Amino acid sequence: MKSRYKQVSDLTSIPNVGKATAEDLHLLGLHNPDALIGQDPYQMHQRLEVITGKRHDPCVIDVFIAAVRYMEGHDAKNWWDYTAERKAYLAGRT
Repeated sequence: MKSRYKQVSDLTSIPNVGKATAEDLHLLGLHNPDALIGQDPYQMHQRLEVITGKRHDPCVIDVFIAAVRYMEGHDAKNWWDYTAERKAYLAGRT
């Protein structure tokens, strides 16, 4: 699968990434779309909570999964299409 790195000019050009998510990505040190390639959405969420000192909705993980996968070459999907995957993953960790 090819990355989309040359096709996406800024973070908000990634499907499901709006201003608030772009700001979260900036807090994580991810300033360019290609920086998402190879990232772990679950670790991103954990780091975001540490950086901000507050709990973030688990749905943020779904948005991160959608953005990372898109940048890694997967078809664009709605963020909520990853909710079941996230819930199964987190259930398996407990």
